[in-house]
Parts: sequence; C-alpha cells; structure tokens
Amino acid sequence: MIHSRVRILSPSRHLCLNLPMEVDTMRQVTSYLAMVCMFVVCILTPCLAQAQIAFEHVNALPMTDEEVRTDWTVLVEGDRITAAGPAEEVEVPETAERIDGTGKYLIPGLAEMHGHVPSPNDGDEYIASLMFLYIANGVTTVRGLLGEPGQLALKDATADGSLLGPALYLAGPAFNGGTVSSPEQADRRVREQVTEGWDYLKVLPGMTLEEFDAMAMAANEEGIPFIGHVTAEAGLIHTIEMGQQTIDHLDGYIEYLRGEGDTIDPERLETAIAMTKEYGVWVIPTMALWETILGVPSTADMADYEELQYMPPDMVASWGRSQDRRRAGSGFSQERQDLIAAQRIDLLRALNEAGARILMGTDSPQVFSVPGFSHLRELPFMVDAGMSPYEILVSGTRAVGDYLHEEDTFGTITAGSRADLILLNSNPLEDIMRVFDRAGVMARGQWVSESDIQERLAEIAAGYQ
Repeated sequence: MIHSRVRILSPSRHLCLNLPMEVDTMRQVTSYLAMVCMFVVCILTPCLAQAQIAFEHVNALPMTDEEVRTDWTVLVEGDRITAAGPAEEVEVPETAERIDGTGKYLIPGLAEMHGHVPSPNDGDEYIASLMFLYIANGVTTVRGLLGEPGQLALKDATADGSLLGPALYLAGPAFNGGTVSSPEQADRRVREQVTEGWDYLKVLPGMTLEEFDAMAMAANEEGIPFIGHVTAEAGLIHTIEMGQQTIDHLDGYIEYLRGEGDTIDPERLETAIAMTKEYGVWVIPTMALWETILGVPSTADMADYEELQYMPPDMVASWGRSQDRRRAGSGFSQERQDLIAAQRIDLLRALNEAGARILMGTDSPQVFSVPGFSHLRELPFMVDAGMSPYEILVSGTRAVGDYLHEEDTFGTITAGSRADLILLNSNPLEDIMRVFDRAGVMARGQWVSESDIQERLAEIAAGYQ
C-alpha cells in the first residue's frame, strides 16, 4: 500500500491544500493522479484565468481623455476588461465577485519603464518579494533593462500567473565597452539576442562610434529596438538619427545643451526638442534616481525612507556607501550638481510643453530607489517640471500602452484591455500623490486588496529583520 500526500499551492490565492490518499494498485494510482489533476484545474483555473470581477458604481478615469466617468461598472473576466460603462448599462453575472466602488476612483495600472528585473540567481524568495513590491504600488507593467540569462522564464511566469508580478518586457544583456570590442561583435551580438527572444537591446556607455553604429544598423535590420543611454562617442544628435527608440535618464541631453559651458544654449534646446519629436523618440526621465546619482542628496537625507525596510539590509548599506563615496570624491561640487539637477527639471518642462513623448520610469531597484515605492519619489519631480496630474498619469498608463501597442492592449479602461487596474480612495486629478491612497490593485485580472497588500509587505519587512 502506498501512502501519499500532495501539496497544492495557488500563487494567486495563496491557497495551500494537503490531500491525503491511500492507494494499493496501479489503477488506483492512475485514478488518483487524474483526480489531483482535475482538482488543480477546477480550483486554480477560475482564479487565474476565468474569474469574473465587477467594480460597481465607481468613478472611472479611463484615460481616453481627462474626464472622470461617474457611477460606472467595470467588468473583468480572466485577464481582460470585458465591459466598462454606466452602471445601468453593464450587466454583471450573478457569479461575479463584486467590489463596491462607491466614492472610489478606478485608474489603469502604472508602469515602470526603466526597471531592473532580478537575476534568476537571486533566489525565489527575493524575486517573488521584488515582483510584489511593484504590484503593491500599482505598478503592473515593467520594462526591464538589466538583462541576464534566465530572465525570459521570469517573464513567462508573471504572464501565466504562476508568479504574481507585473507584465514584463525585457532587454537582453547590455551593449557597452565591456561586452563589445569590435563592430563585428556588436553586429553578431544583436543577432544572437534576437534569436534568444529578447524584446530590446540595452545601450550602456563605452562603445566606440563604429561599434554603436554597427549595433544600430543590425538592430534596424532585424527590427529590434535599441534603448537606454547615449554613448559619449555617438552623442545625442547622432543617437537620435540612428533610430534609438528611447533615451532613458534624459541621458546625453544636458551634455549637448551645455556644450562647453555651464548654461543651457536656447538654440541647442530648440534643436534637441525638434529632433526628439521629429524622430518619435520616447524619453524616460528617472528624475529622482538621477538626482541621487548626481549626489545631490546625502545618505542621511535618504536613510529614513520607510520603503528601505523591504530591501535586504546589506543592499541598503551598500547603497549608502556608494552615495558617500560619490559625494566624497575629489571632483564633487554640491553647487555644480544642484545646477545640473535644476537644468534637468527645466529640460523636462520644455520637453513636456513641446509635446515630446514621455514615459514614466524610475530605475528601480537602484540606489535608494525601491521598486514601486520609487514612484512616490519620482512624481514630485514631474510636478516640479510643470506636468499636470493628468499628464503624469498619461505617461504611466495610456502612453505606455501606445508605446507597447504591438505587444498587447492596455493602459486604458476599455473593453479588451488587459485588466491592470488601481482602485483609489480619492481623485488623483486633484492631487497626483493620491495614486498611493489605494483600496487595492488588479494585475492581469488578479485582485489584491489593500489589506492583503499590507499583510504581505509586513511579511517581507519581517523577513529582513
């Protein structure tokens, strides 16, 4: 006789079941396994792919325009929004889970368009925690720019619901002076990453002009976007002309705009903005992180960030040491770095006023930039640059859907869109920081209430004590 106990875990419901069974024949073994498989299908499939959830009588901000729709019902089935409209016009099935949206506001999930997805070598617990930090803050889409072998499996895991996390779009291992040593190698590396299935090519500093051009030409030939930094050898204008799809951190702009001096040249600013728009370049500002990289805030200024409790203490300590070294360097000047930071604000203001295409991104996890929580640090900089709450929301929702329109439909509350949603307690159009006053988050149709979010965050913090 065989004594068996099977443990079944549902990642979306945190459901753990132990099924005891005694079998004494092969036929019974086969029957038993079939029963277990049927149980898994019947129990897990509804919550991962077929659940119907209705947000009733909610104030919806579909992001198709700036208007708030009052008394709407939004119906979700599986990972899609199937209906969205006036409550009296949307029929809710009797079996659907109902979430009362009275007095609340529903917006699309936010994006992190310059994130650092963990390595598979970082361990399952750390990976699961990091992915949850994004979800906990309503970040349901992440473009990862720290490519490492094995990350494509992580993308699949969040896509099929076996790991609760944002939708991932990933760049392969970076192109820089350490990974590329000739134009021929740059060309070959592009084609290898296309074959491997990466979504983007990540550009870091260090390539020669010839190597950068070889990479760009091969990428354009293969139809894979190259994104990220501006290499010093290529410079901003040539990088734009070669077709780089996104320029992250506003990299290369200040260097071009200042020329040989310390002030922004108005004619160069006009040229840079015109070319950015003409070539359809998207910019990801990452203002808060870049101010840290400049050394503007000290370690003491950031040491009390509450979100640091959700990261490994040794990592946080290393961030502090790196910031101390940055500020203690012989060439560091607080006055000069403050000036550059102010010029970046002026640049973002000019780009936004000119109608350049801006995407929300924070570069997390990175020095004192904690996934999801980093948006709390980023949005005030966008406000300082004159962006309205609606413009900021566009950069993290509808604009991201436009940027990724060939991959999926999301970023608006419309039928057929991916069910990535944030339920808020108050109107974010009145104060953009209200996006952090949540009642819950939905990622690909999986609903996580704010109470569940706080419970899981407490578990993560406790694990690092």
